[in-house]
Amino acid sequence: MEGWASAPGPAPALHSMRGTNLPIASASHRRMTLPRIHIGRPQRLAALLLLAFLVQCLWVVGHQQLSTEAFTLHSDGIFAYRVVELPLALLRLAHGDDSRLSLFVLHLPVVFFALLLGGGLWWVTRRLYGNEGGFFALGLYCFCPAVVRMAVALNNDLLAMWGLYGLIYTAIGVAHAMQGPRRRWRPRIVLLTIALGLTAAAHLLAAIVGFIAALAFMLYLAERRRGYVFQVLLVSAIGALVIIFAFYGFRPAAFSTVFTGGAARFWFSLAGIHSFVFDRGFAGSLENLPILTAACVAALLYCAVRRSRYFGNTTPLLVLLALAPLITTQTVSAPWLWALPFFFTFIGGVFADALETQYRKLFLVLTGAILAAQAMECLAALPLIAP
Repeated sequence: MEGWASAPGPAPALHSMRGTNLPIASASHRRMTLPRIHIGRPQRLAALLLLAFLVQCLWVVGHQQLSTEAFTLHSDGIFAYRVVELPLALLRLAHGDDSRLSLFVLHLPVVFFALLLGGGLWWVTRRLYGNEGGFFALGLYCFCPAVVRMAVALNNDLLAMWGLYGLIYTAIGVAHAMQGPRRRWRPRIVLLTIALGLTAAAHLLAAIVGFIAALAFMLYLAERRRGYVFQVLLVSAIGALVIIFAFYGFRPAAFSTVFTGGAARFWFSLAGIHSFVFDRGFAGSLENLPILTAACVAALLYCAVRRSRYFGNTTPLLVLLALAPLITTQTVSAPWLWALPFFFTFIGGVFADALETQYRKLFLVLTGAILAAQAMECLAALPLIAP
């Protein structure tokens, strides 16, 4: 396409830091220096988007009708049980059986993890694609009715989505760190182990998909140190089993249900994709039409423009294509929902590339229109999410 620059080089390392001209300090001084947290305009704007998402979730929870259904956890994973039991127990000690307050407290941990996922999505996309790509991806996330609907329901799917997204991009960070000294490996391997363990505690199938994707991406990126990839993942897998064992209170009988409960059984179906594409929102319109418009534009650009086809954009696309057609056959879950952060990452990355061309003004208008339309559609759909 005319006006597009040539394809960029390799994608930037997820955990790399830009060079500075700071003077060299002694080893003791470096150990005593704490990293400074700079909150600039990009951070404040991202916080505003997350605040808008939080307000939507709280509004829905506050307008939900009290029923037994509202207090039922529809999932077989252990993670969601653990994150809601402590605040609920503390509430009952302090206020007794206040149903309305219990409903709020019961949903707050899931909303909190939805906010964490939004922050992680912004951090990853901003590092990969810059501020504009990060804001676009986060905006689509914050104003997606499917995400809001999942954030205000007691489920393990959002926790699995949070863990899987962190697992894959942490694995990519480990692979990049393996190009440097070994002292940089250890903290990232610990994070990888925790991410794998928490993902498995939310849903075993999500952990298996994440483990396979981590293996593939790490082998691709590790280059001369591919032999260490299997050792790193073996250590992480053993550590993840210990984490799951801890979730079950170190009780072997309960822990055995991880392997006998059938949580990892799956098949293929387009039902999830059909639900997202044809879900009717306010006034019978397609509630995800602006997102679908952005997805179509991103897919066309990815196929037609060489600049868009690099590792940073291809990674979320591959994960999206792997997750979208999956369905579980034994447990109640929706793997297509786990693909949404990767979906928004892919769209944000391709649009960020387009914004660096001579067609920048056109795509700025298109990006703003899509976000505004999606925000209005999501706000209009909130009464339908809170029956």
